[in-house]
Amino acid sequence: MKRVLLASAILLIIIGGLYLTQNNFLKRGGKLSFLKKPQIVTIANQNFKVTVASSQQEKEIGLSEAKSLQQNQGMIFLFEKPDYYSFWMKNMKIPIDIIYISKNTIVTIINNVQPPKSNNENLVIYAPTKPADKVLEIQAGLSEKYNFRNGNEVKYENIGN
Repeated sequence: MKRVLLASAILLIIIGGLYLTQNNFLKRGGKLSFLKKPQIVTIANQNFKVTVASSQQEKEIGLSEAKSLQQNQGMIFLFEKPDYYSFWMKNMKIPIDIIYISKNTIVTIINNVQPPKSNNENLVIYAPTKPADKVLEIQAGLSEKYNFRNGNEVKYENIGN
C-alpha cells in the first residue's frame, strides 16, 4: 500500500512539473530559452542585446526592476502602429536614454533621463516629437557617446516586429 501511495505521489509531482514547464514554455512563445538567438538592435554600428517588451505587462514593468544596465544591453518596446507613446520613470532605479523609432529610423532621442529621487516626486512624462512604433531604452549617456541622431538607421536581428 505504501508503494502505491509513493508511486502516486511521484506521478503527481511529475505531472505537475510537466504542466508548469509546458505553461512557462508557452509563455515564452514556445521557444526554449537556451536555443533562442540573441535579439540585437544596431544603431551606427553599435550593437545592443535587448530584451523585447511586447505584452502590456512587459511594457508596464519595463526596466523598473533593473539595478544596472550594461553598455551593450537595452530593452525595446514594440507597438502595433506608430503613435505618440509616452514613458515615465516610475519605480526606475537607473538613468537611461530613451530612443523613439519609427520603423527603422530614429525620430526622437531623450538623453540622460534620471530616475525619481523619491516615491513622492512628480513624474515627468516623456513623449516623441513624431509618431513611433518602437522605443529603445539604453544606458544613460550612450546616445551622446555614440553620436546617435534623429534620422539614424536602426537594424534589428531576431526581433519579431
